[in-house]
Formats: sequence, C-alpha cells, structure tokens
Amino acid sequence: MGSPGLRPLLLVLLDCCASVSAQAAATPPVTTEGFNSTEAAWMTLRPALSPRPPGTPKAPGPFSGPRPTPVTDVAALCVCDLSPAQCDVNCCCDPDCSPVDFSVFSACSVPSVTGDSQFCSQKAAIYSLNFTANPPQRIFKLVDQINPSIFCIHITNYKPALSFINPEVPDENNFDKLMETSDGFSLNSESEISFTIQSDAPDTAKYEYGVRLQTSDSFLRFPSPLTSSLCTDDNPAAFLVNQAVKCTRRINLAQCEEIEALGMAYYSSPKILRVPGLRTKAEIPITVQSILMESLNKTLARLEDTGVLNQALVEAGDVKICTNVVLEVKYSLTYTDAGEITKADLSLLLGTVSSAMLPLEQKFEIRFIQQNTKPVPLSGNPGYVVGLPLAAGFQPQKGSGIIQTMNRYGQLTILRSTAEKDCLALEGIRTPVLFGYDMQSGCKLRLTKAITCQLAVQKVKSLLKGHGFPDYVAPFGNSRAQDVLDWVPIHFITQAPHMKDSCQLPVALVIEVKWTKYGSLLNPQAKIVNVTANLIASSFPENAHMKECTGSSIYTRNVKSTLMR
Repeated sequence: MGSPGLRPLLLVLLDCCASVSAQAAATPPVTTEGFNSTEAAWMTLRPALSPRPPGTPKAPGPFSGPRPTPVTDVAALCVCDLSPAQCDVNCCCDPDCSPVDFSVFSACSVPSVTGDSQFCSQKAAIYSLNFTANPPQRIFKLVDQINPSIFCIHITNYKPALSFINPEVPDENNFDKLMETSDGFSLNSESEISFTIQSDAPDTAKYEYGVRLQTSDSFLRFPSPLTSSLCTDDNPAAFLVNQAVKCTRRINLAQCEEIEALGMAYYSSPKILRVPGLRTKAEIPITVQSILMESLNKTLARLEDTGVLNQALVEAGDVKICTNVVLEVKYSLTYTDAGEITKADLSLLLGTVSSAMLPLEQKFEIRFIQQNTKPVPLSGNPGYVVGLPLAAGFQPQKGSGIIQTMNRYGQLTILRSTAEKDCLALEGIRTPVLFGYDMQSGCKLRLTKAITCQLAVQKVKSLLKGHGFPDYVAPFGNSRAQDVLDWVPIHFITQAPHMKDSCQLPVALVIEVKWTKYGSLLNPQAKIVNVTANLIASSFPENAHMKECTGSSIYTRNVKSTLMR
C-alpha cells in the first residue's frame, strides 16, 4: 500500500521538473516568437511522463487558455516625454523629436520600456543611438523578452487586476451603503497627534536628505512664500536642501516690537539637534558670525559686537521708525557624511524701517557645507549662467571619475589674441571658454626653411589645443565629477584634404557648443547637450613648404554657441 501511494506523487514532481527544463531550453535571450511555441514544447514532454492511460482526456491544466492582451502598449509609452508638443532632450521615445533632434542626443535617458516584469513573456521597446552614422541616428526595436525565473506569471485569469479599479465616489444614493461596508471614521485628536509625531520621527539616528531639521523644542523655521508672496513662518528647513528666497510682511509699524519674526533672537536662539531624536548633549547652538547694519539711506556698517539686539520703536513727532529689524538671514550649516550637524553659523542684516518701506521685504538663505571640504565655485545651479566658464575635464581610465584642474577658468580654453599676433610668443597664453559667448582669436606664425612639416604640424596643434585638452564637458554648471555618464563627450573631428606629397598643416580649430533650455517653462535651465571640436587642416606642397613658406600664415580658432530648440 505504501509504494502505490508514493508513485503518483513522484510522477507529478518529475512532470514539473520536465516542464521547467523545457522552458529553459526553449527560452532564448531575445526573441520575437510568440508564446505558443514555448507552450507546445511543454505539451510534447508531458505525455511521456504522465501516468494517465492513453485515450483518457487530459484535464485542463493551470496554464491552459490564451494570455490576455497587455493593457500597456510599450511602443506608445514614453515616460520621459514631459513637454507637450516639444522635444525633450535625450528622450529617444518622444514622438515630438525629429531625426535632426536625435542627431544631437548624447544618450537615451530611457533605453527600454517594458510592461509587467512578473510575466513570463512581455513586450519591450528598446531605444539606442547609432553614433557611427553621420549624422547619428536613433534605433528602435520591439522585442519579446522572456523572464528566466521559474516563478513567473504565465496567464492572468483576473483581468481587473491588469488596471486600477475606479473607486466608487460617495453620493447621496450610495452613502449609506458605503458606511455599512466601512469601519467608520475616527476624529480623535489625540490619535492624530500621535500619528504625526511617529511619521515625522526618523527611524535612524541621522539626518537624511529632505528631513526637516529638529530643534530642542520644535524644528528650525525657514520663512518662505508659499501660496503668495507673504512670509510663512511655519515652513521647516530641510536637510541638504539649499534655499534662497524672499518674501514680504504686512505689519503695523507701531507693533514692530511685538512681532517675533522681526527680531534677531527669533533666528539665533534655536538649538539644532545634532541628530534627530536625541535631545541630551546633542544640541548645536547657532553662532552669530556677523551683523551688518543698514541705515535709511542704504549705507552699511559692520557691528563688532554680535550680541542679541532687540527691535525698538522710535517716534519723532508724527514719524515712526523701527530699528534693529531683521532684513536678511543667512544660515550656514556644517554636516558630516554620517548625517550629523556639527556647526551652525548665522549672518544677519539689520536695518531701520519706516512706513515708506512697507510692506517689508525679507530675504532668507540656507546652505549646507560638508565637514573638512572646501566649497567649489559653480558655473550655475543647475543650469549654466551666461559669462561663467564651461566646466570640463578628462577621464584617465574607464570607470574612474572626471579629473578637473583646480583653476575653473583653465579647464577649457582657447588661444588669446594679442596686439603682436605672434603665435610663438602666445604659447601658453589662454583665455577661458565662457558660456553664451561666441569667441574668435588668431595669431601669425612665420615658418622658416629649417622647420620640417612634422615639426610644424606638432607645433600648430599644440598652439590650437593647448595643454591638456579635455575629453568631457559638464552638462550643467553644478554637475558632479563622479557622475561620468551625465557628462557630454567632446567629439573631435579632423578635416584635411588628401593630396599627394603635401603637408597637412592645421589652420583652424572650431569648437561648437550646443545647448538647450531644460526643465520648467517658468524657470528653464541651460544644459549643454553636444560639443564638437573640428580641427581644419590645409594642404601645402611639401617642397614648397620647405623652400618658400617663409611668409606669415594666419591660424584662427572659433567658439560658437548654438541654442537647440
């Protein structure tokens, strides 16, 4: 009795193993075949191991039935298409982009679009760029991806699960029915307070990005305009979120002494917690570093004493003024890589306010500096600012970050023209490439009979490119060196006529920088999307160059900035 009872169980397990191995053997990495071929392979192996006698009808298995049509058309789905009726940069699936737009893309921001990854087979739209073509072209492929996992969904028999169910909106007809099915409503104020405290308290004893800065009694307040230009004092300062805002206050000048937000103590008295949740021996006091005093005629004076000054109302006849009013607040917080606040500095601008200055405008700024690091000047945050130098560098080896020189004005340079126009005298004298400025420079080089063609070419290339010509340019003014994939490579092209027995001498280096307006239409940011360096050479007869090229030759270098629309 024991053996016959175990045999069907053993055969069932063998049947499962056979189907799994058949699936693995019939699954290519990328295929365009349908799912029927794989299903047929399973059906071929099962009768050989099934204990069912021949002629007996087979019971419907769990995989029988057609697979429902996918709800999502991956070929028409584009998650990076953010601007209506406008091409989004590096969005290869954007239907608003033309082949001309694709030719200046640096990469596809969304290389593939897939449906539900839990299915055993699913459609996938693959996007890539062919940089070998001239101009570069976009490549689109629609393939079938096979899930290699044995724990995948073959058939979905509950079709409503393929999409979100529209919730039933309460109205006067179904309100009573919804009340009966629900657990009721709780309006207990104590439970709401406890829930708020638990949700705001971080799980770990460190600050994380975006978490509000806690103080000994509440949180660090950073007044900001929210729904209007008026200051909202209950806005919290968030960790690692640099901000600079200005807002206005409508005040009664006669009550200026009673308004806390106008006094210096309101911003200097809070004590920030080193880490959230710990209130014992972990409070960082705010240190006042400087106080500037502004008079009614806008003159500034620095105060030596950084003690707390209270605002005071001064009356002279019918004229009322309020002194020691806070006009500008600048926080500078130092933090560690472990998410701890170690230092808090404060700079204030106090002034005298009259009724003619109402409503009062205040400015607030907060910035975070990592401990043991020096702040690096940026060329924009995030977009480039016109007139600031382009950030550039090179990658010494694959997998490493971008290496940049400490001199931000020497990362991408061109030859600087002088009155003498002597190329040999100008060697090493460079000028930075500034964003938004078209530039042109040149010099004259006198070649003697003793200079060979190879030496002349080497000398001119060195003059045009300079020392350490970069390989990459930062797309934004605040791009980080470790984000190598975001940087824009410089495409170096050499144009030279092919003539026999001639010297291909470089005469020009043209750098073209293409940029676009990125982000919101209300505050677009300048982003560099393509950089091309074109070295143009001219052909000189070899013999004539050695004998007769003793006059002056002009070598120019251009920088052109083009806006992509």
